[in-house]
Amino acid sequence: MSGSDAAGRLVRPFALTGGRTRPSRADFTLITTVTAVDPAPERAPRPQPEQTRILRRCARPVAVAELAALLDLPMSVIVIMLSDLLEAGLITARPPHHVSPRAPRMDLLQKVRDGLGRL
Repeated sequence: MSGSDAAGRLVRPFALTGGRTRPSRADFTLITTVTAVDPAPERAPRPQPEQTRILRRCARPVAVAELAALLDLPMSVIVIMLSDLLEAGLITARPPHHVSPRAPRMDLLQKVRDGLGRL
């Protein structure tokens, strides 16, 4: 356990996931954006304490990698817990926006160059 664990978290990460090592879904990447559903669905199960911490951080959209860093939990644990929250209807997940590869617009590049030159 790290130094921060001695001051705060008393539960080991594998206990937070019920011993699971893989998520039930494959919806999450490092840059997937998650947001807590507000208000929570009436039939949603009551979240565990660590899930409640996640939900508080997800009041505003947050990337999965950022969430793992903020909560000082391994990425694998965060993804498993997010999968549970998504299945319970307590969060939404937005995959990253894919940009199609295409040639850059020369007029836009010219404007950027001109703007940088004015700095």
